[in-house]
Amino acid sequence: MNVCIVSFSSRKHGNCGQIAAYLQSIHENAKLFDFADFSIHPCGGCAYECFTSDGTCPWADDRVQGLYDDILNSERVYYVLPNYCDYPCANFFVFNERSQCYFQGHPERARAYMGVSKKFIVVSNTNERNFREILSYHVEEEPQILFLHARKYRRVSIEGDIMTSGEAVEDINFFVQGGTP
Repeated sequence: MNVCIVSFSSRKHGNCGQIAAYLQSIHENAKLFDFADFSIHPCGGCAYECFTSDGTCPWADDRVQGLYDDILNSERVYYVLPNYCDYPCANFFVFNERSQCYFQGHPERARAYMGVSKKFIVVSNTNERNFREILSYHVEEEPQILFLHARKYRRVSIEGDIMTSGEAVEDINFFVQGGTP
């Protein structure tokens, strides 16, 4: 299976990075995109060229185009997101807003993106509702989301040690195999 994994956390070796690395270890040849290793330019500082008929973007040379291409060429995608103030982190919102330059004038890409099987893993102790609403815009059906609550595993999220919990690893494996949390 062609798998793409995107860790949206900027924290190197934090929970999201470790979860993404684990997912990569159980999916042969999975591509991992880790925002701790790269960044994409947010929208702005331009004349909104993406809204023109050709959809050009002055930031098109960063990694967002390739990231969306890899997502569209995948059979399954995992988005691993941290919860910051009850919402996904800024990297997710930058990725989302930059979709404008990728999909503008290419409705076939938008349809293909919506058809890609996506699973979301959210490291969060609070507010699942906001994530369900936001992530629903990235799938055709109800989003499949695994919420990993550090407190459930007797961990402190900022310490980046969720993956030291055997129960957390079991929950991830169950989710990967199609189980519903």
